[in-house]
Amino acid sequence: MTTGIFDLLSVCIGPSSSHTTGPMRAARRFVVSLQERALLGRVAAVKVELYGSLAATGAGHATDHAVVMGLEGEHPETVVVERLAVRFCEVEKAAAVRLMGEETVPFRPGRDIVFRADVFLPRHPNGMLFRALSESGTVLDKRTYYSIGGGALIEGGHRGRPAVEPPEGRRVSFGSMRELLAVCAKQGISISAAMLWDESRRHPESEVVCRLQDLWSVMQDCVQRGLRAEGLLPGSLGLRRRAPALYRALTERPEESLRDPLSALDWVTLYALAVSEENACGGRVVSAPTAGTAGILPAVLHYTMRFRREATQQDVVTFLLTAAAIGILFRDNASISGADVGCQGEVGVACSMAAAGLTEVLGGTPAQVEAAAEIAMEHNLGLTCDPIAGLVQVPCVERNAMAAVKAITAARLALRGDGEHLVSLDAVIETMLRTGRDMREEYKETARGGLARTVGRVPVNVVEC
Repeated sequence: MTTGIFDLLSVCIGPSSSHTTGPMRAARRFVVSLQERALLGRVAAVKVELYGSLAATGAGHATDHAVVMGLEGEHPETVVVERLAVRFCEVEKAAAVRLMGEETVPFRPGRDIVFRADVFLPRHPNGMLFRALSESGTVLDKRTYYSIGGGALIEGGHRGRPAVEPPEGRRVSFGSMRELLAVCAKQGISISAAMLWDESRRHPESEVVCRLQDLWSVMQDCVQRGLRAEGLLPGSLGLRRRAPALYRALTERPEESLRDPLSALDWVTLYALAVSEENACGGRVVSAPTAGTAGILPAVLHYTMRFRREATQQDVVTFLLTAAAIGILFRDNASISGADVGCQGEVGVACSMAAAGLTEVLGGTPAQVEAAAEIAMEHNLGLTCDPIAGLVQVPCVERNAMAAVKAITAARLALRGDGEHLVSLDAVIETMLRTGRDMREEYKETARGGLARTVGRVPVNVVEC
């Protein structure tokens, strides 16, 4: 495996890991490279070009805001999210940006960040070019980055490869579900144990466990914020947050749950809505595997922890390790980018991950975990990415809730079987990639097809400074 757990699961900011977090990381990486070579003081101008899907829905994803904050040295895990829009307006008014918070250079976001939705770079639909110019106009440095999903970047190189190679001498244990099952059978261990064994070659085991618990804390905090935050989602659609009202309805009359055997699913829906609405507002979430699907794993994990009397903190670790193993197989062998393969690569993968994690926590065998993951993705194949107005709201928020419920169904279906199934997860991963390649560009996060076209291209509100 070329991807680690924390390459896949990481703290990021919404509304999009690929269109917001990725560009922020790319901008910061570019300026850090200038700083490391003592070029920062010679920079008189910075020019940024966004291509393809990154440009097509960049306005609705606050990509320009993210670029500005990245140039100023901010990081998605620590940036004060409430300051994003404020600082962007300050840069607009001052017509200047502080590179790494140190060197002030002239910069007008409306002029120096160019959206080129009609141009697709060859290696990925989410391409971006950064250039640093001297006073005389000489190019001091220029770099091309690709945001490949989940906030991950590649710089040049080949499609799907990480920006940094694994440490030399690190043994790669498995690259497919077939190989993962073979490892489990040979060692007599679970998928989560195999994943922990593999990740411990990157980080000490105790650190892996601690970091997974930290991610769970971020997920819980995000749910709590989403349950209480009232108001409208940003942008032109004027959608009101639904999680607070649903939360009140479920808590004010708890007796109703005694008469409704499916009331647990209302809570799963609530958890997913709470996180997805926080993400839509640019809040801090865990990419799982992306920010646009950040509500699915927390919803199913909350279900796992709150609707089982025997739940323990070890279940959190088991769930996330197993989910990560499945997500990494999709990322390394296909894609987790909606701009690349449609929403099947985001919501579909998250659904598959959640189904796998739940299955193992409930005592499923490695074969049953594979079955659950396969079932979940099989019924997301061909899912398009068609955000109305380029906003991560419709159908994205509800789609998180639907996928969370589907993941639970997939897990329960797999647990009722013995692990035998006709279609392998490896076959479904290959099918998803081929389906994504066959899909027209209009259905891959360009806001030009599907619901985005049928409902109409509602213009996105521009932040007034």
